[in-house]
Amino acid sequence: MSDRQEGAAQRLAALGLRSIPKILTLQDRNPHSPTYGCFDRNHWHLRITDFPSGMAQEFVLPLALAYSHPYPGNRFFQVPSIKDWIIAGIGFARESAHPDGSCDDYYPYEKAAGAAAFSLLAMTEALALLNIDPSPYADFLHRRALWLGHHKESGRLANHEALIANGLLKLAALTGETGLRDLAVSRVHRLLSWQSDEGWFYEYQGCDPGYLTLTLANMAEIDAAAPELKLRGPMEKAVRFLHALQPPDGWLGGEWTSRNTNNYFPHGFELISDWCPEAQDINTRAVDALQDAPEYDDDHILGHHSWSYLKAALHWRTDRRTPVRSSQDAYWPEAGLALTQAGPNTLLSATRKGGTFRLYRGARLVHSDTGLSLLVRNGRRTHNFVCHLWNDGAEASVSGSTVEVSGPMGRAKSSGMTPLKNIVLRLLMLTAGRINPDLVRRILQRLLITGEVSSPFRFRRSLRLDHDELHVTDEIEGSGNIIAAGTGPAQTSIYTVMSRVYHSPQLQPWTDLTDQIKADSKRMTLVRTIRTKA
Repeated sequence: MSDRQEGAAQRLAALGLRSIPKILTLQDRNPHSPTYGCFDRNHWHLRITDFPSGMAQEFVLPLALAYSHPYPGNRFFQVPSIKDWIIAGIGFARESAHPDGSCDDYYPYEKAAGAAAFSLLAMTEALALLNIDPSPYADFLHRRALWLGHHKESGRLANHEALIANGLLKLAALTGETGLRDLAVSRVHRLLSWQSDEGWFYEYQGCDPGYLTLTLANMAEIDAAAPELKLRGPMEKAVRFLHALQPPDGWLGGEWTSRNTNNYFPHGFELISDWCPEAQDINTRAVDALQDAPEYDDDHILGHHSWSYLKAALHWRTDRRTPVRSSQDAYWPEAGLALTQAGPNTLLSATRKGGTFRLYRGARLVHSDTGLSLLVRNGRRTHNFVCHLWNDGAEASVSGSTVEVSGPMGRAKSSGMTPLKNIVLRLLMLTAGRINPDLVRRILQRLLITGEVSSPFRFRRSLRLDHDELHVTDEIEGSGNIIAAGTGPAQTSIYTVMSRVYHSPQLQPWTDLTDQIKADSKRMTLVRTIRTKA
């Protein structure tokens, strides 16, 4: 293995292992405790939640990988206590589950498909990795698998669908339950129905390349176990989409994606690269970008990336070719994404997100912009209107090195929890929610993610790229008492659990444009020039 590629494999292992001490801190490791094995510290220790998050039991998988493999610098390899705590984690998942095998994540009686899918996959893999007899857990795992196999959550979340199918197949292989395989196949067919003609898979209403890497990782594992499902064609189409889209710095995350994530799951690309060279290209460049990795050290989400990094380190190929990046302009209207180039400059713009963009010179990120944001006083209230909300009705044109986008501004969703709202939600879940938790989920999705709020403002953005600079023209039409205006590199306005993590592009300062806005004007134009030369 070359020094560079050995460094990449070690970087992945180090990124995965650095979460293990935090994961152990989150777990109740007292064998005499009634919550022994629980990874939700807010529940068992701080006691600020009245139920445990089932998603947290996913942490058994990074522990199992650390226990099973001698990664460089891995002080948890073959440590007996780690195995005990993995078994305790699976045991607590069994004891805390609902009778049908489902579990909660954010509120009681939620029956969250994502939490159930992540944890089922993790527990099944952990049992196999450690060669633990699955029979004490077989009934519980079977109930969880059946619930997942028959449950259809609201919204199109391709990564969840791929996780469900993968978990069902892995459990079928572990226990020999052939009926689970039939359920997995039906979920695979449902997943494939959500693929765009452009290659990507839907996450709610649009394209999120970061979540797509997780979908592909699960599809790659499914393909390895069940090649007769013929997933390579759909996977190759998705890989080629990502390969053409991948920005010059290699990083496929950011606020230009539909769900505003900095996700990147590398392990699937190493499996796919056995038969698709573009997958290796993507991974080489993206893992190189992980030298400046996003920070996912959050109590609820650090496990996802930890086990993906550790798996990728195991499968990292030594015979890597020099990655080749497309030098052609491209536009994907359904995804709402465009790559335009002029000389050494590249512009990645999101036409369904108000012209949110990232500007590069060579492989260097020069500037990020998530569009104009206005604070508008309305009586005693202040509303935030933005351009970067996903908009299926936005008008866009991409011609040469010019991108133009127009549409209504949206109102940012910023409603927080209050004691009264918390009481109402608890009462709802203890009554009607216990009967129909999916109804509550659909309501919350509309309030926090997919719902739109009417706006008195419209915007038009024009981006024109040349060899040395980007010319940005923003026009706003509408009336209101505007008290502040500005733009920044990473403003987001919908709820996504994996968004709003720290990443270095966010160090770019906020640009205050208030002094250029006339509060009583019904039409405003702001012109900026962003130079790309150092």
